[in-house]
Amino acid sequence: MSESALQILVVEDDITLAQSLVQGLREASFEVALANDGESASRRMQQETFDLVILDLMLPGKSGEELLEEWNSRYNVPVIVLTARTELSDRLRCFELGAVDYLPKPFWMEELLVRVRARLHLQEEKPSRLIEWSGVTVNLDARQVNRNDEALVLTRSEFNVLAYLLEREGRAVSRSQIAEHALTVGESRSPRTVDGYIARLRTKLGDTAGACLETVWGIGYRFNTDQNSDAS
Repeated sequence: MSESALQILVVEDDITLAQSLVQGLREASFEVALANDGESASRRMQQETFDLVILDLMLPGKSGEELLEEWNSRYNVPVIVLTARTELSDRLRCFELGAVDYLPKPFWMEELLVRVRARLHLQEEKPSRLIEWSGVTVNLDARQVNRNDEALVLTRSEFNVLAYLLEREGRAVSRSQIAEHALTVGESRSPRTVDGYIARLRTKLGDTAGACLETVWGIGYRFNTDQNSDAS
């Protein structure tokens, strides 16, 4: 489920803080409703469906504890308590009443969003790590390699060697470093084994792209797309 489809109820009587919470959550693509006192929060829960509640404890009308006790027996909705009360007894009481998290004020909005996403079992989408050069595209996260839009079949160790070099673009790495970090357990870790993988990768990538896996004499190899380099 996308964040834009999720409904959050903020229960906070401090108008300035409430507006800040609503703005921050909406900027994170959540749908947000606001209640500024315990009675209106109780009514909204009866009339609407929410995926999560952010609840202050010190409220006009019904207190946060009263709302927790009421909701715990009626609704299956996670409640994050957001309060200036920091005593251990307050924390334990809220957890006993069904709260799933407890964040004391003052707080960072970034931390609250992390806790909200965790309770909603959401993960922030991260862009795939793509490296492209000379007609070759490598998706490091998906472990996929394409050459001129056609998939290349690499062994596990071939991909590991290639990824190790790509992630260190422009840096010379030794054969022993490649062997230690890229080869699988049980494989020979000799310089000749590493040389063999480099040779096969150059063949599979093609002359132009493969040439970017440069030999650095006396050291090992490096990935370098600068065609003006004097290494060979």
